[in-house]
Amino acid sequence: MERPLELGNVTRVQEFVLLGLSTRPDVRDVLFAIFLALYLLTLLENTLIIYLICSHIELHKPMYFFLGNLSCLEMCYVSVTMPSLLVGLWIGPYHISFTACMTQLFFFIVLICTECTLLASMAYDRYVAICRPLHYPLLMRPQVCLGLALSSWLGGLLVSVAKASCIASLSYCGPNVLNHFFCDVSPLLNLSCTHVALTELVDFISAIVILWGSLLVAIASYVAIGRAVLHMPSAAARRKALSTCASHLVVVGIFYAATLFIYARPSRIEAMDLNKVLSVIYTVVTPMCNPVIYCLRNREVQAAFCRTLHQS
Repeated sequence: MERPLELGNVTRVQEFVLLGLSTRPDVRDVLFAIFLALYLLTLLENTLIIYLICSHIELHKPMYFFLGNLSCLEMCYVSVTMPSLLVGLWIGPYHISFTACMTQLFFFIVLICTECTLLASMAYDRYVAICRPLHYPLLMRPQVCLGLALSSWLGGLLVSVAKASCIASLSYCGPNVLNHFFCDVSPLLNLSCTHVALTELVDFISAIVILWGSLLVAIASYVAIGRAVLHMPSAAARRKALSTCASHLVVVGIFYAATLFIYARPSRIEAMDLNKVLSVIYTVVTPMCNPVIYCLRNREVQAAFCRTLHQS
């Protein structure tokens, strides 16, 4: 049962305390160095990808257009959560104002929802390239690619406005300690002293629409790709088709496995230590690995990178 709220006797929480990734002083310094290096590496990798895609005309293709959008998104994404993680590792548990916490939550939801729909758009792009190659120039013309990218960003923005507004409108009148390294949905719901049924309903519906919806698009695309690959006449053609999809499929699997476990359920999550570990996967590990998995192992990107080095 939720605790009833007597508005007249409630003192609204003005700030929260973020416990951070770890409260053990003996490991915080080591973790700080590791995560700072990962953060700088992530920014460097994604900046390099964006530069190569923008500066080399041979990379002006739909697949690289989406990869450029993904790199831009992940630079923003990691910059929303990583600074608070690093501050927590440097100084330990620290205070964050209510407004700053809700602002961080808003941008985090925007970016994670945008990434979901962008990954679905990338899966559709691979489906068209493999299953309908003759129609690829028409189905993935620049106007369509731009529309898919804008829809991803706009969809994330709309969902974030709804979710962040509901969470910000709740009353926080009791404990203000968040067992997390950034302001996330579940820890905030756990601290609310009002009924959260409406907020959980909004959270659940948005998870159905964004997370499950985009995941179903990705699954449908890869089922169709799998069928097409099985009917290809030569082993070389099958290997080439699979090589263009394997990296995206790995990233989709890791990203959705972590996010669906945390966000696709309407109930509050109590296992916050597990929540923090899973959050590290999709807020730190995935943005760092994506450029390597998607681009830096790609022959066209490698060739563009080598030409850039020679020109300099």
